Amino acid sequence: MDEELTTIISELVSRETENPPGNERRVAEFIYEWLIEHDIDATLVREPYENRPQIAARVGDGDPTVVLNGHIDVVPAGNRDEWSCPPYAAEIDGESLYGRGSADMKTGVAVGMKALVDLKESVESDDLAGSLVFQAAIGEETAEPGTKTLLERGYDGDYGVVLEPTEMRTATSEKGLAWYKITVTGEPSHASRPDQGDNAITNARPVLAALEDYDDRIGDREDDLVGQAHATVTQIEAGTKENVVPEDAVITVDRRFLPSESADQLDDEIDELLAKVEATHGIETSWQRTRTYESAAIDINSSLAEVFREKSAEHADVSVEPWGVKASTDVRNFVNDAGIEAITWGPGDLSQAHTYDEHVNLVDATTGLRTLKAALRELLDQPSDR
Repeated sequence: MDEELTTIISELVSRETENPPGNERRVAEFIYEWLIEHDIDATLVREPYENRPQIAARVGDGDPTVVLNGHIDVVPAGNRDEWSCPPYAAEIDGESLYGRGSADMKTGVAVGMKALVDLKESVESDDLAGSLVFQAAIGEETAEPGTKTLLERGYDGDYGVVLEPTEMRTATSEKGLAWYKITVTGEPSHASRPDQGDNAITNARPVLAALEDYDDRIGDREDDLVGQAHATVTQIEAGTKENVVPEDAVITVDRRFLPSESADQLDDEIDELLAKVEATHGIETSWQRTRTYESAAIDINSSLAEVFREKSAEHADVSVEPWGVKASTDVRNFVNDAGIEAITWGPGDLSQAHTYDEHVNLVDATTGLRTLKAALRELLDQPSDR
């Protein structure tokens, strides 16, 4: 295990950065101070929010430029009684470090920090021709424009590596995510006189049935790397009191979509679905898309992906088969918004994300650092495709 890397991971995990509400500041300040101490040109970027700073750092000014990206916010720890150890104690047991954010994705952030420092001398001495940019972004867990803002402010490059926990598999595509809230309208009345009202829960039944049929239909849509599309009802909220017929019911739908689909297409499908239900059953509905993570994909044979597959196989015995991630990451900001060739890649197991007793294997983290530096050395001596 790399002791300095372990220390960085511990420092990051021990600083609570839950989002919501968005408590990234303490970690951002730690990263900034650590980079400055290691003679890295780092900046506290106070956009898009003044009280939630992000970090951007740069080493070298050559071509090509590789951007290392990680988010510093974490999902809330939840019921602390469900944890075997305090979620922000960063306890180490054998080869594993436990704590919220250890896998998702403060280990990736730490690996990016350490790689930046370790390669600094080679980059600045022109032993390596290219340059490196490091981003520690806010707000990824709630689809806020952290990474997007950093890219727009010029902290960009020819290639991007989003250091999420993929067990060092190289993801060239990812699913998108859209959350919909569908409101089904009724009319309230006293429950002793239900015929005077119009029960929104009853009215929601045909909507739920239509959504179930919709999920079955889109299940036929499939991508070789990220699997099939889904539309899953995840919440139903209705009623204000036990003896009141509810006047509305709100259905939340989690729609996972493929690189071949778009959010606008999904909107049209939800519109069509609800229009048919309204016409058939005489009920009123409305909807809004409350959160969106666009899907993204690059050529599976891109030079970036090939280098990372090759080095991951060499250093970590990881399969070189093309692969995609079924979750959503900030890689979409690189590919869709900035037009930058980018992958999702990093040490750690994605199945640990958002779980109780979340943990990361520190030996794997060290292997990840070694693999990342080997890939960067090769990339920084190649002409970019951009």
